[in-house]
Amino acid sequence: MQKKYKAYFIDLDGTLYRGKEKIPAAARFIARLQAAGIPFLVLTNNTTQTPETVARNLTANYDMKIAPENVYTAGLATADYLKRLNLGKKVYAIGELGLKQAILNQGFSFDEYRPDYVVVGLDWDVTYRKFEKATLAIQRGAKFIGTNADTNLPNERGLVPGAGSVIALVERSTQQKATYVGKPEPIMLEAALAHFGLDKSEAIMVGDNYNTDIMAGINTGVDTLLVYTGYSKPADIEQVAVKPTYEVENLDQWEV
Repeated sequence: MQKKYKAYFIDLDGTLYRGKEKIPAAARFIARLQAAGIPFLVLTNNTTQTPETVARNLTANYDMKIAPENVYTAGLATADYLKRLNLGKKVYAIGELGLKQAILNQGFSFDEYRPDYVVVGLDWDVTYRKFEKATLAIQRGAKFIGTNADTNLPNERGLVPGAGSVIALVERSTQQKATYVGKPEPIMLEAALAHFGLDKSEAIMVGDNYNTDIMAGINTGVDTLLVYTGYSKPADIEQVAVKPTYEVENLDQWEV
């Protein structure tokens, strides 16, 4: 017997689409949530894109009417986390536009030399000089934040370096571990709950990857729905100690 939930947090790749391939059941699932008036956020560890870009892609290419307000990136979650920490207003960030725009939108300014925070995410043009500035600022006492721990990202060329690989270099050079924000850490999901003003018992995390999406729910105490349209397979889940709350072959099988 499944519960009724007041809000849904939903993964992207493998859950709402597979690479460039549409998942029709996912588009129908989003339409059913919208018809029922149930709030949802699409949660992505991708910090390179703005919510507007993510929403436009889903709407144009995957048959979903998604607004930017429905998108919550690890970049937005990182900026929200900095605001909650309230340690100062100056940031040195290694990352792309999606991350930097989110930080600026929360009223922070960038400072290479005396920042209160060093934030490291995926940066397609990362250089030794950027690593050097980040390392020295952390050594001077800046709080070290990592957007997410994904070591690799799949693309048409193979598994390319992800944000976690960039962050790992700064961890090595400073001998300090970053505080990670994105899935599977609870910071991002806790911020998403706060966005709706809900208790963790009132929302559910939907995803295809046990190690990121489902573990984010488990680490936060939020119920989870694993959909077998992407990364994790039933044989994988037989091996895990803590099972997802629910499992479905596709999202047509789920009643909202």
